[in-house]
Amino acid sequence: MTITIYHNPQCGTSRNTLAMIRQSREEPEIIEYLKTPPSRAKLVELIAAMGITPRALLREKGTPFGELGLADPKWSDDDLVDAMLNHPILINRPIVVTPLGVVLARPSEAVLPILPNPDIGPFTKEDGEVVIDESGKRVV
Repeated sequence: MTITIYHNPQCGTSRNTLAMIRQSREEPEIIEYLKTPPSRAKLVELIAAMGITPRALLREKGTPFGELGLADPKWSDDDLVDAMLNHPILINRPIVVTPLGVVLARPSEAVLPILPNPDIGPFTKEDGEVVIDESGKRVV
């Protein structure tokens, strides 16, 4: 089964998501989207597959979001996609693609429903937050 993660290794959520995928016994295709941004067609396809708007994919923290005035509702979806293509750091992450669906894995455990084997066993995030306890139960 092919799984793809649009990944930023500097992001804890992205690292946790990648760890969950690997713990499910899958080795994903890793696309470091800051180094290899998606094409316009691929970005639009991902947004549509997630069932969200381009605005919902925008990342504000640590990006030129404010400087570019992207909070202004005047920007069209096409404008926002252009901004993400011109400044890939604006693309929120991680995006995970599997044959079972496409998600923006924020929080990282949002990836579980689209994994072919979501029963990954106990999992604790880098920050110590327990996602799945020793008995295999999701901690909410």
